[in-house]
Amino acid sequence: MTDSKPLQPLIPSSSRKLPDFKKSVKLKYVKLGYHYLITHGMYLFLSPLVVVITAQLSTFSILDLYDLWEHLQYNLISVIICSTLLVFLSTLYFLTRPRPVYLVNFACYKPDESRKCPKRIFMDRSQLAGTFTEENLQFQRKILERSGLGEETYLPEAVLNVPPNPSMTEARKEAEIVMFGAIDELLAKTSVKPKDIGILVVNCSLFNPTPSLSAMVINHYKLRGNIQSYNLGGMGCSAGLLSIDLAKNLLQAHPNSYALVISMENITLNWYFGNDRSKLVSNCLFRMGGAAILLSNKRSDRRRSKYQLVHTVRTHKGADDKCFACVTQEEDSAGKIGVTLSKDLMAVAGDALKTNITTLGPLVLPMSEQLLFFATLVGKKLFKMKIKPYIPDFKLAFEHFCIHAGGRAVLDELEKNLQLSEWHMEPSRMTLFRFGNTSSSSLWYELAYSEAKGRIRKGDRTWQIAFGSGFKCNSAVWKALRTVNPAKEKNPWMDEIQNFPVDVPKVSSI
Repeated sequence: MTDSKPLQPLIPSSSRKLPDFKKSVKLKYVKLGYHYLITHGMYLFLSPLVVVITAQLSTFSILDLYDLWEHLQYNLISVIICSTLLVFLSTLYFLTRPRPVYLVNFACYKPDESRKCPKRIFMDRSQLAGTFTEENLQFQRKILERSGLGEETYLPEAVLNVPPNPSMTEARKEAEIVMFGAIDELLAKTSVKPKDIGILVVNCSLFNPTPSLSAMVINHYKLRGNIQSYNLGGMGCSAGLLSIDLAKNLLQAHPNSYALVISMENITLNWYFGNDRSKLVSNCLFRMGGAAILLSNKRSDRRRSKYQLVHTVRTHKGADDKCFACVTQEEDSAGKIGVTLSKDLMAVAGDALKTNITTLGPLVLPMSEQLLFFATLVGKKLFKMKIKPYIPDFKLAFEHFCIHAGGRAVLDELEKNLQLSEWHMEPSRMTLFRFGNTSSSSLWYELAYSEAKGRIRKGDRTWQIAFGSGFKCNSAVWKALRTVNPAKEKNPWMDEIQNFPVDVPKVSSI
């Protein structure tokens, strides 16, 4: 007699007692009740007070109101002073409050089919380059097999050529193709004229030519002569959100303006042909891509905009100049690839992430989570209690998460530490699989994925979080102003979104 079920290990009956299960269920509902009570505590507290006030007002007669009016007539000076103070404070509030920043729309560049680079072609081109040792060719193969990248990522023409011909001309060609491709699509989506753009921010970490990338954009689109132009370089994969923060601050100083933000990385002149393994990992992960984002502080643009910028948080912890993605996978003495972050880098990364969360938490988390976090902090610091730091449940603050697709190990760590589900991590993992690590623009491919899936509803909040060398951890919080209809969208996912999500194996043999 056979049984299709696997044999279960013998477990002492005491460890299988039902009360443990009941206890977990009770705790679940206790926590739900706690969150509900704290979140709606103010309403529950004010409800009896409102009832009492309403009951009192219902006893007022017309004669009582007339007596009140007569009393105010004999205190004209008090009425004038109070009215003047009220008008002054209201005017001061409206003049000093921050201008709202709207994300009108954004566009992600999708390279031509001729730029696709399956893993087999990647390995063939690496071998034909003739600069890598056989051991390092095998190292790259193992990295690719465990990278989480798919077979349809893109590389620039200069890298795919046999032999490769990286040069300043080819690097400029790549920059123009990516930037102008994304901007053309963005201008078509928004119907904004180039002359209407008053602020331009371009970020590209490793390619900083003269004339600058921002100058290339200004000259190509004949932007206005007095445009506020900025070119950010050398800031790693988190520079995209630094650009958003810079544009937000500039929009506070320039009313009725549009800000164009361009995030990209250049691959052509940064392809590594040596045999330093920590640098070879970047060859395996980084791919071609870029995004253009149009921001506005015009209140008239609110109705047509997709999102409103709620918060930006910047964290910089200096201790390591390596790219976070480039040290996420190493080979041990036995020749086995493992997902191992260096201890120094992980300490700095964890510290930066903790600082970022600590800063952002009070701004976005419900009071129930803030109280739990505060209570844990007091117990640990003040009373020296040996308890683990409380990780806030950010799923109560955000509906969507866009985490920089720096590499599989990065995503695994964030999923575990932030206690996110596979559904929350899906945009990041699918972006890594389909487009690879496109550096600072990866967050926008992820947001485009959520839009293509029809997940964005009016009022939804999205947390974008990026990591970069330095070490930097930057955040941006967006609130959806309308439901995004995927049938009316044009983004790089739309013609193939029905094929996603896909299962990404831990090891994909070449």
